[in-house]
Amino acid sequence: MKLENLSPKEGSKRRKKRVGRGIAAGQGASCGFGMRGQKSRSGTGTKAGFEGGQMPLYRRVPKLKHFTLINQKHYTTVNVEALSSLAANTEVTLDSLLKNGIVTTNDGLLKILGNGELKVALNVKAAAFTKSAIQKIEAAGGSCEVITK
Repeated sequence: MKLENLSPKEGSKRRKKRVGRGIAAGQGASCGFGMRGQKSRSGTGTKAGFEGGQMPLYRRVPKLKHFTLINQKHYTTVNVEALSSLAANTEVTLDSLLKNGIVTTNDGLLKILGNGELKVALNVKAAAFTKSAIQKIEAAGGSCEVITK
């Protein structure tokens, strides 16, 4: 194979379209750009996103500092101090908290937060715990069990 033997693949090269050379050429007069208007003129067109002077979409949409979570988890949150009113060695679940009136609504899975003090040993079953809540429950002699539904 030599350099002079190389040629482009059959059908890959086309002649340049000669526009504005009469009606018989197929692209006469307006050269395929239509009649009048901004897009028929010579030179560059409009920039991407230009809407003819109307406030463009990328400026109409509000600017957000962060993206919202699509499948955000909603928790029913309870602080450790609310659990201190329960009797010792009781099993704490979302249902038992609803029965005792500590929680009034079921907003989702139970999450235990670490605000307050706990002096009663409890067996807590929840979907999530904060680190401080785990420390306080175990320091009082209780246990933490993570459950998922």
